[in-house]
Amino acid sequence: MGKNFTMATEKPSQMDKEHMLQLKGIFLAPYMQLATALIGKARFAGGNMFRHQIDTMGILIDYGYIDRILLKASCVHDVLEDIPGYDPELIRNADEDGEEVLALVREVTKRPGQLKPDYLRSIIESGSHKAKVLKCADRISNMISLGFVTSSEFIERYCDETEYFIFPIALEVDYNMYQELIKLVMSRRQYLEESKYFERMKSED
Repeated sequence: MGKNFTMATEKPSQMDKEHMLQLKGIFLAPYMQLATALIGKARFAGGNMFRHQIDTMGILIDYGYIDRILLKASCVHDVLEDIPGYDPELIRNADEDGEEVLALVREVTKRPGQLKPDYLRSIIESGSHKAKVLKCADRISNMISLGFVTSSEFIERYCDETEYFIFPIALEVDYNMYQELIKLVMSRRQYLEESKYFERMKSED
């Protein structure tokens, strides 16, 4: 396979021929097929979890990441967490990269009973570079979807979580992702301000 390409500071305006050919050589279809098991999993913001997998992969490519393990893992990064009893061997046996893909998916999967802060803290403290990049792309997708959420309490909690746990990860691995996350959080907090959410919260205290 060709060399892996990781972009950490500069976002390309368009894909060049070298990286187009590299992407062409990555066979994503087996992982997309596995991801279709998430079609029936609805999202709080609308749509389903299958679309979220593909959206996360698109965000990675948008930021210049053309790494076969990273892109394959992005296609199935939620299957272990969101499908009870999902057989990890399906990922392991998808192709010759299955073992590495499964390892990366496990890194970004919250274990049953694990508290969300502990899960995110473990990625900050011991996650691999690829796990951190994948988590940032995943959160960008989630933050964009947050624009369709009408629960102010959920929006505030998710923004707080993003600032406390995801900002440090993004700042470490990709400054451009960090900047986008800041803008997304700011836009959601502006919505809360304009909807008088904080005023209502103060009046209830």
